[in-house]
Amino acid sequence: MSDDIAGDGLRERLAKSGEDAVGKLAQDLLENPFVTGAISRVFEAREKAAAAQEVAMGALNLPSAADIERLTRRVRSVAQRMEGIEDGVDRLDERLAALAAVGGLDERLGAIEQRLDEIAADLARAAKPANASRPKPKPKPKPAAATN
Repeated sequence: MSDDIAGDGLRERLAKSGEDAVGKLAQDLLENPFVTGAISRVFEAREKAAAAQEVAMGALNLPSAADIERLTRRVRSVAQRMEGIEDGVDRLDERLAALAAVGGLDERLGAIEQRLDEIAADLARAAKPANASRPKPKPKPKPAAATN
């Protein structure tokens, strides 16, 4: 059992010293101007390559990754709007079904049609006396044909 305790202690010390060594090496690399310059040049080259790729894709009339991402967002937005419209249509359908089940919808539409017929008849009656009281215009005389 004492060998296990000693082995665990040794393992922990080795792990600790290994972590310290790796941390020191990383710190030294990040402080080295040559390494930081190389890393910055790599990132610059990556950006230039991405820009060149986008230009080449545009020249070939192919969409870039940004174009596809933008299109994907727009399609998602349209899909969400359509879902909202579908939900609204479903709610409207449920309301109409409830009104039809009660019989209120048919009765209301019938009452509206009846009232419209009454209004049309009233308008027709009102238009007849107005037309009868107007004097009819006299026909214009036709010009006499000239004889030579």
